Amino acid sequence: MFEQSQIQEYKEAFTIIDQNRDAIISKDNLRDVLATMGQLNTSNEELEAMVKEASSPINFTVFLTMFGEKLKGADPEYIIVSTFKVLDPEATGFIKKEFLEELLTTQCDRFTAEEMTNLWAAFPPDVAGNVDYKNICYVITHGEDKDEA
Repeated sequence: MFEQSQIQEYKEAFTIIDQNRDAIISKDNLRDVLATMGQLNTSNEELEAMVKEASSPINFTVFLTMFGEKLKGADPEYIIVSTFKVLDPEATGFIKKEFLEELLTTQCDRFTAEEMTNLWAAFPPDVAGNVDYKNICYVITHGEDKDEA
């Protein structure tokens, strides 16, 4: 299901989330991690729902299985890149920030202002206002920047 390098990355993520080092991800662990990511207002009900997605306490095996199930339906990188290419007729590998933001905030499953802020923090446009969509696609499918790989 996963390559050894991916398992190691998930192990590192698990270790970061499991802040009290009891080998189980608890509701409190999730609250702390979400808070460090700027999600300060996560309700107890939302946290309970996250924990209940697992069939048993979330140890590393359950964590890995859950990721496998979530990623099983994810599109391959080339499909996601092809979707962005439709918005890039000159094949530059970039999309204007304003154009992408307009699409993401007005179409289908609309992004909130907070989600847009998080997107631009993770993928800042260059000085000309261009967004590298190939890097976004890589991170979506691999979980890390190409530069970090």
